[in-house]
Amino acid sequence: MTGQFLAKVPRGWLILACIGLIALNMRGPFVAVAPVVDSLKRDLGFSPVELGLLTGIPVLCFSLAAPLASMAGRRLGAEFAVMLTLVGVLAGVVIRSSGGGVPIMVGTVLIGLAITIGNIAVPLIIRRDFAPRRQATAMGVYTAALNIGSFLTSVATAPLAELVGWRLALAASALLALVAIVFWIPTVGARRAFVPAAVPAASGSRAERASGVGWLTVGLTLGFAGQAFSYYGVTAWLPSFLADELGMGTAQAGAGSSLFQIFAIVGGLGVPLLARFTSTTAVAATLGALWLTVPLGLLLAPAWWWLWSSLGGVAQGGGITVIFIAIIRFARDQASAGKMSAVVQGVGYCFAALAPTIIGYVHGISGSWTVPLLVILGSVAAFCVCTTLSVRWVARQR
Repeated sequence: MTGQFLAKVPRGWLILACIGLIALNMRGPFVAVAPVVDSLKRDLGFSPVELGLLTGIPVLCFSLAAPLASMAGRRLGAEFAVMLTLVGVLAGVVIRSSGGGVPIMVGTVLIGLAITIGNIAVPLIIRRDFAPRRQATAMGVYTAALNIGSFLTSVATAPLAELVGWRLALAASALLALVAIVFWIPTVGARRAFVPAAVPAASGSRAERASGVGWLTVGLTLGFAGQAFSYYGVTAWLPSFLADELGMGTAQAGAGSSLFQIFAIVGGLGVPLLARFTSTTAVAATLGALWLTVPLGLLLAPAWWWLWSSLGGVAQGGGITVIFIAIIRFARDQASAGKMSAVVQGVGYCFAALAPTIIGYVHGISGSWTVPLLVILGSVAAFCVCTTLSVRWVARQR
């Protein structure tokens, strides 16, 4: 029935819909832990360190396993790699919900590894299957769906846990993986979904590939590191800042993070639209300016936190989109795009994993939020300068 319906839909639209469904699975499963930490602490006796690992392990996987994920994408093919992502998320969610401390940790690692493969594979599919003029739109849908998945999971997990318990609430993420699998297999065909197919080796001489690619990789890596550090630092500590500086309660302070996530959807979808009317360099510079309003606004006018959270949300959602558009547009072929993406994400997510700890440490030794916000200001400035210069360089090469 599903196959007959999908056969009538243009392939481009099917791939785009599948990309959205896949992306819904690539942040929500580990974001789901935060709303039920009290239950995990009560029922399983988890310490704060163990609870931190449940959200930190996937980000560490994004960094440490990125080279292996890139290799898997090249040797197994993008379709098979995506299938590994979806099946891995499904299995990880089920294992994580099935037992005590060990299954939860094992399931979390499996989820992190599976999503790491998807982080590399999905942009490669966008590069290969969409014309250059549609790649930005597809990447915008992808990044918007990442944030939609995070937001929906954050909102739904706690109420669901009250009704059916935290285990079933965490297991609910498996439904999204099942839906994505159901659509992915008939869209790409069972053979491509289940049979590995290596990506052709990079074309051109080694010297030609090295020319410019090294410089661009460094620039985009620094830009992505600045973006990732800022995002995870703000996400982890914004509620505490609002509680300390403005005396907000827990629920109200959490609204700041909610705005930060919701407006990322606007950023992801808005970048392709804005790029139709101006250059990608101008788009990158605009996103950098919006990002700067977060640390500067919270330092100078914290009472307007809702505005800075909204503008920063647009910036962080659009920032990822711009960086990956630059990668897929400049890379000569699928293999080189995968390698470049692995370097950018591997280093960037390493900084992301360190961000909450560094910001918390700086806050602790300084006794205020001024110095932590200055640290975030520095990382945002790195994103703004490095990403804008890199995107400008890519535009000049085309």
